[in-house]
Amino acid sequence: MKYSLGAIQYYWPKQTVEEFYQQAANSNADIIYLGETVCSKRRELREKDWLNVATELAKSGKQVVLSTMALLEAPSEVKILKKYCDNGDFLIEANDVGAIEICRANQVEFVCGQAINIYNSPAVKRMLGMGMQRWVTPVELGKEWLAELLGELESQNLRDKFEVEIQAYGNLPLAYSARCFTARSENKSKDDCQLCCIKYPQGRVTTSQEDKQLFVINGIQTMSGDCFNLINDLASMENIIDIIRISPQLENTFTIVDEFIDRVQKPCYQKLPANHSNGYWHQLAGFSTL
Repeated sequence: MKYSLGAIQYYWPKQTVEEFYQQAANSNADIIYLGETVCSKRRELREKDWLNVATELAKSGKQVVLSTMALLEAPSEVKILKKYCDNGDFLIEANDVGAIEICRANQVEFVCGQAINIYNSPAVKRMLGMGMQRWVTPVELGKEWLAELLGELESQNLRDKFEVEIQAYGNLPLAYSARCFTARSENKSKDDCQLCCIKYPQGRVTTSQEDKQLFVINGIQTMSGDCFNLINDLASMENIIDIIRISPQLENTFTIVDEFIDRVQKPCYQKLPANHSNGYWHQLAGFSTL
């Protein structure tokens, strides 16, 4: 089992990002994803900055993957996407089919990100033919579905052609929209958002009428209100999942990585904290907990 840090989902100041990756270089994570995946207006770090961070992390022995945007809305975003795909040194996480096509055309291998909707073995097979070497599963796919899908690929001698990665900790990215929900929540237009996302380094919580934490809004991204947490389910991932992904948190990210590693080595069950859930893995409603 390997462990990864997904791309930072939120808008953090440059110094916070740089300090985070300085710690990541000495962490027990094997794979580190870098880049902005939510909104191109978030420019605390530019393309050159991300590549510099990638180079330093690679020197520390980490596998570095450059993550691309999940929703492309402007020619300038496509231009940056092409530069990432042509970087020549680092693997690409494609979060949009446009990125997949660019990688295919340039014969560049890629990671198929969780924003790509793949739910069956023919789709996985198609991605393999285009150059996929790792598949990050969509957030709602559970254990039984994945086991059946991978069994079909095993019968075709394709299972060993790629790695399977799952987000095992963090608020789940559920949907993307052309509208910026964070700006709207402050009565601002998307074009004049004043980069208000930076005031919410863990997203902005929305609650139901029953005062249940329902969603987290993060720019154009709608995330689960609960933190998805599969720490009690690691044993059931054997022969299914190759890579455990931890989504970066403002605090304690590296402690969480270590806790997952320890739990694999010393399996046990502990009740999940409040506002944590694991329903999707068990084919239940996402906010359910077992």
